[in-house]
Order: sequence, then C-alpha cells, then structure tokens
Amino acid sequence: MELAGKVAFVTGAGRRIGRAIAAALAGRGAKIAVHYLSSRDEAENLVQEIRRTGGGAQSFRANLEDVNEIEAAINATLAHFGRLDVLVNSASVFYRMPYDDITERDWDLNLAVNLKAPFFAARFAAAAMRRQGAGKIVNLGDWAGIRPYKSYLPYVVAKSGLIGLTRALARELAPEVQVNCIALGPVMPPDDYSAEEIDRLRQGTLTKTIGSPDDVAKAVLFLCEGTDFATGSTLLLDGGRLLG
Repeated sequence: MELAGKVAFVTGAGRRIGRAIAAALAGRGAKIAVHYLSSRDEAENLVQEIRRTGGGAQSFRANLEDVNEIEAAINATLAHFGRLDVLVNSASVFYRMPYDDITERDWDLNLAVNLKAPFFAARFAAAAMRRQGAGKIVNLGDWAGIRPYKSYLPYVVAKSGLIGLTRALARELAPEVQVNCIALGPVMPPDDYSAEEIDRLRQGTLTKTIGSPDDVAKAVLFLCEGTDFATGSTLLLDGGRLLG
C-alpha cells in the first residue's frame, strides 16, 4: 500500500513510541488521526508539527476502556478525513505488579486496553477498510507474550492474546485487510527503570543494544508500505532478546 494520501489512526500517538510511528507515517504522506487519552498537549503539538510540514492531522480523544468511545473516535476520523486505511494499535498499559498483589482491577485494565481495545478498534476501522477494498492493521505486542517474564502477569497474558488476535483477525478480514503484529523487546524502557535495570535489559539482548522508537516506526512502515504479502504474522523486534 502506498501511504501517500492515505489516512492512519494511531492509538497512543501523543507520546513515546506512538508519536514516532505517527510522525513516520506522516513523513510518508499519510494523514494522521492522533489518538490520546490524557496527553492532550503532546497530541496537539504533534498535530501542529505535522501540519507545519504540509501534512494533515487531527487529534481524537478516547478512553480505550470504553468501546463506545473507541467507536466514536473511529467515526469522527471517518467524518473528518473521509476514509481510513491504516490502524496502528500502539497504546498500552504496562506496569509492574507482583503476583500476590494482582487485583481484579489489574486484570480488567490490562485486558481492556491491551487486548479488548485493539479488537474493537480493528472491528470499527476494518469496516471502512473493507468498503474501500484495502487496509492495514498493525498491533504492537511484546516478546513476553511468547515467553513470559515475572511480575507483569496480566500484561503478559494480554499481549499473548494480542498475538492470537492478530492471527484470528487476519483470517476474518482477508483478503482486503492485512493484520500483523510487532513483538517488541527492550525499546524505550519505562521511566521508573533504574540504570541497572536498563543495563540488564541491554545485556539480555544479542545485539547488546536498546531499541528506539524509530526502530519500531520503521517496522510499521514495512508492514504498511513495504509489503502486501504478510498477514497474520508476528515480527520479533527485540534485539534477539527472546533467544538471549
């Protein structure tokens, strides 16, 4: 799919990895629906940045725990831009939670944002894509969805489900829409990680490096524009962490 003139909806696009993905898609000529929940200022700054370079962008707020708000944001995108060609499910919740401290709220939040929201966003977006005859959906997963690590159990289960969801959606939405997943390794560690923890992440990879948001954005571009043949796949972008 050539991205110039297309419309992409990126969840969590106001900051961190989502912002890099949105900026990269805009750099290829796509118009961007910048989703946010609480990062309104960052989202608006990105919109203005894209517009200053001649691109098209608009921000849309939605609580991803609420299916009605997800549908409203997708509908608002269609009303504003007239079409929708790419969905990137980038937003997620990620926090440490020891096994003995896990609550029902932890389960509900992780499954709602990290698994349920990508499904419903895909469902609403894909309806428009299929009417147009083509579309791309990219889910941001985690290598821990393949090999779990400790103290993040609800997150790990949700990301494992996201890999399964990617495969199931690929079958449901074929042939018009291609659905793929990127399983991230250590990319942009959380702000509360210590220098020692970050170094341990780095040493756990085969490349002995920490990935960057730009690395993720390039992978998204490949799955959206570089090929129309991949669907139902999970691309490991982890510096070899799964093998380490």
